[in-house]
Amino acid sequence: MSQQIKVERALVSVWDKSGLEPFVQGLQDLGVKILSTGGTARAIREAGVEVTDVAQVTGFPEILDGRVKTLHPAIHGGLLARRDDEAHMQTIAEHGIETIDLVCVNLYPFEQTISRPGCTLDEAVENIDIGGPTMLRSSAKNFRAIYVVSSPAQYAETIERLRADGGHIDPVYGQRLAVDVYRQTSRYDAAITAYLAAQSGLPS
Repeated sequence: MSQQIKVERALVSVWDKSGLEPFVQGLQDLGVKILSTGGTARAIREAGVEVTDVAQVTGFPEILDGRVKTLHPAIHGGLLARRDDEAHMQTIAEHGIETIDLVCVNLYPFEQTISRPGCTLDEAVENIDIGGPTMLRSSAKNFRAIYVVSSPAQYAETIERLRADGGHIDPVYGQRLAVDVYRQTSRYDAAITAYLAAQSGLPS
């Protein structure tokens, strides 16, 4: 991909909100428009940062107690479209889909939940994140065009790099972030597999 991608639109949806305020303020200072969901959107507004609810983009409200909110073509089309593929860009334009250039997501605390004494199977299952890993993996697949930020530990460096690069994507750093995503989602899935297998009396 030879064209330089500028981060103009970000999707931020996090369970762990530590470090969120300076991160989104940094994005706003760079002129980045922020999309968000539920409690994260509330926290961003409380930080004095402008945010658009994902439901306004999808045209569909969050349903099933928040289980379904980002699983929509208006989101994943904006994540998966290849910027250097004319057909991809034409397709999303035809459907009114805008690209998303940065995704900041961290996952429901499954391992912390199951480590609590007395945790029930139902409680564990409710803490299996679906939309989060899907957004992370979709974005990481398109790492040349998207920064996918999966940990508060990455916030400061990401903002610093964007400032230094005039808001543009560095594909080398993007690939590094993608590696972190696939390591994290692999561990997350392994923890879920081991827990459910143990509950079922099966080998993990």
